[in-house]
Amino acid sequence: MNPLITLTLGATLLACVLVVLGLQAYTAGRAQRAALIERLSATGVHDGATRGRRFRGLDRRLRTTGLGRRIEKKLAVTGLDLTPAEFLVYMLAGVAGIWLVAASFLAPFFGPVAGLIGLWAGNGFLNWQRARRTERFVNQLPDLARILANATQAGLALRTAIGMAAEELEAPAGEELARVAHRLAVGHSVEESLGEIVERLPSRELVVLVSTLVLSAKAGGAIVGSLRNLTVTMEQRKETRREIRTQLSQVTVTAYLVPVMGVGSLLLVDTIMPGALDRMTGAAIGQTAVLMAIGLFTLGFLAIRRLSKIDV
Repeated sequence: MNPLITLTLGATLLACVLVVLGLQAYTAGRAQRAALIERLSATGVHDGATRGRRFRGLDRRLRTTGLGRRIEKKLAVTGLDLTPAEFLVYMLAGVAGIWLVAASFLAPFFGPVAGLIGLWAGNGFLNWQRARRTERFVNQLPDLARILANATQAGLALRTAIGMAAEELEAPAGEELARVAHRLAVGHSVEESLGEIVERLPSRELVVLVSTLVLSAKAGGAIVGSLRNLTVTMEQRKETRREIRTQLSQVTVTAYLVPVMGVGSLLLVDTIMPGALDRMTGAAIGQTAVLMAIGLFTLGFLAIRRLSKIDV
């Protein structure tokens, strides 16, 4: 037989074998992926990959950049069901809307200023969501400590007690503990798994609880008594924070009322004297005065917020 024909037949046979092996590997990978998604969804860890996502191409490119990684990290601790691309597109759309509204109702000069304020507000929204989720998690810590104490007293291991707490508690504690239980199930240590929660939702109470659990897992000791004492202490701190928040509610409202009064005064001036803002921002001295006023209002807002912040 012609050597060329033999070589061609051999190459064709090899290509067919590789195609078959490739199809088998692809099918096995799809099956493993489906099983993994089902398992993560059952444990509450899955981040919603089964839901239809928008802007997938932009999201893939955005995650490779530093900005995308920062947005992804912030979204991970807020509990929002958004991808970095979705958040970025929605935020930019909101900034564009605020820009157009400010330029239309006030003056063209206020468009870029409102856009910058919109960008700052988007980042502030993520920080507010993180603080809100952390506060909700801290309020659930007494119940978490009580469940762990009861489970430990009943003779259950710490890993089993954490899984039980993840099933009984609502979000965000249930979701965070489900992540911990999943990490423990795949071989991560207790210290590493619980330390991830401290990094995501930092608080003094959580640090104390995690330290107690880690020390008891390493060296043993009277973990039940420690957890019950922690439960009483956390309940008292919870009541103290609630009282402080009630006492400072008027100050908090004042902090948000200050910038609202500034915007309201601009609208009032433009209503009384139509075109006044256009004439004022048409000169350099007017633009400087507006920027100084915005800076002073922002400084007043931050100062009031800082004075009303009390660490307990």
